[in-house]
Amino acid sequence: MIERLQSDDSLVVAAHRGLKCDYPENTLLAFQKALEAGVDMIEFDLRRSKDGKVMVIHDETVDRTTNGTGKVGDLTLAELKRLDAGGWFGPSFEGLKIPAFAELLELLRAYPEVLLNVEIKSSPDAVQTADQAVALLKEYGYLPRCVFTCFDASIIAYLHDTYGLKTQGFPQEEMRNFVPGPKGTYSKMWAVAMSMKLLSPKKVDDYRQMGLLVWSYCPDDDRQMYYSLGCGVTLVTCNNPFPAMRIRRQAAEAEMNGFPKGV
Repeated sequence: MIERLQSDDSLVVAAHRGLKCDYPENTLLAFQKALEAGVDMIEFDLRRSKDGKVMVIHDETVDRTTNGTGKVGDLTLAELKRLDAGGWFGPSFEGLKIPAFAELLELLRAYPEVLLNVEIKSSPDAVQTADQAVALLKEYGYLPRCVFTCFDASIIAYLHDTYGLKTQGFPQEEMRNFVPGPKGTYSKMWAVAMSMKLLSPKKVDDYRQMGLLVWSYCPDDDRQMYYSLGCGVTLVTCNNPFPAMRIRRQAAEAEMNGFPKGV
């Protein structure tokens, strides 16, 4: 399924940590709302608990997105589940929990066409996180839907070399443990994602010449979206996917009315 991104030049819209513009990031509610909105892909972050359970959470600590403190890896699944992962975003979201990865996979059963960008967060046990994530995704039959992301180039290489999976990395200056050269990190990558501050038409063209798909993050308003499209990216990962989806819809309507294809 993920291979279709190589041949389909229409814009793909991914929700960054779910619909995080309106709901607490990386919660089941944020993912459910993104899926209901009709995004093509969801992006999420994986870390392991103290007792080796794969959890969906971005930060190394729980401090920013819960009412608790401490490192994710120092807390057990039970301890993590006792935390409130919604109240920080607003009182109406109190009671939301940090999802275990398996809970998100269950939610995705109802959306078999949605693609997955699985980010393995950099950590001392990132290889174990990757192994467990791959095993769970294989168990659910979701691997064909996935691209795997990490800012640690050694994890990108591990996923590529060990499992032969599609990986999305970043420009060299944004990655740890980057290996230059023709057999280095770029050769292990299927796609590269650029932040808006690094994105330019020349860089997009340079990466395409290397045989990479080129994506951007996070174009969250019309100006950033049109700039991304003008640079030639084919996938956008958005905190707010609604501008991207509206622009794509308008382009499709214009094409139906006889105007040249623009997205």
